[in-house]
Amino acid sequence: MSTIPQHLRDEIAEINASGRTPVVFIHGLWLLPSSWDRWAEVFRGAGYAPLSPGWPDDPETVAEATAHPEVMAGKTVGQVADHYAEVIGLLDKQPAVVGHSFGGLLAMIVAGRGLSNVTVAIDAAPFQGVLPLPVSALRSASPVLSNPANRHKAIPLTFEQFHYAFANAVDEVEARKLYEEYAVPAPGAPLFQAAVANFNPWSEVKVDHENAYRGPLLLISGERDHTVPPAISNAAYKLQQKNSGVTEFASIPGRGHSLTIDHGWLEVCNTALAFVGRFTDK
Repeated sequence: MSTIPQHLRDEIAEINASGRTPVVFIHGLWLLPSSWDRWAEVFRGAGYAPLSPGWPDDPETVAEATAHPEVMAGKTVGQVADHYAEVIGLLDKQPAVVGHSFGGLLAMIVAGRGLSNVTVAIDAAPFQGVLPLPVSALRSASPVLSNPANRHKAIPLTFEQFHYAFANAVDEVEARKLYEEYAVPAPGAPLFQAAVANFNPWSEVKVDHENAYRGPLLLISGERDHTVPPAISNAAYKLQQKNSGVTEFASIPGRGHSLTIDHGWLEVCNTALAFVGRFTDK
């Protein structure tokens, strides 16, 4: 059964009619597609056709997500990856794909299926074969992983948990503003899947990093990220370097997991845009 709502199909039809190269943005846990709004404007201004499909059943606003977290519960990495594959399948042109956190993991999964022309994975969640487990990453995931029952729920972060996991590299005033503007409950299942990916040969948290049709890939890492510390990003980069295609790495000094939405978002956006621009026509 299709997970693509009619309004998204209409938006895809408009992109196809425009003839422009699509750029698909994939958000991660505790955020919504609206977290990409400013990025979309930058890419649109550069001549691309941005598309932020969201995960299946994503509410439109933070208020709706907070009021009805149950609609976001139970989503697995495999289900969400298939959803994005279906979205991309409706596009006339193969898109560039940009993802953050679990969205970065999903972007790499999509690329490993040969569905992306060029991919940017920002502070991407680990996939099977990525071994480092820094203490800060475990602490960031603990609001979900501390209770097995959370696997089937959508779990919100308190402000203190958000400040540590996302906004440790900004001051408290900005951290609170980001929390109020962007933070929503997140499905617990993907975190449980990622936690055991290296022990489960049938895990959905797999990336085909050797597929010759993967396309160029840029991994971006925030130097001070607690949720996806540089050790995780570096390990993913080493695995992705086995691919025959272009694989590059960029470290953004002084930045945490909120690097796509905080005051320094434009630096990260322009880094992604420059990479995409090297491998695409508009």
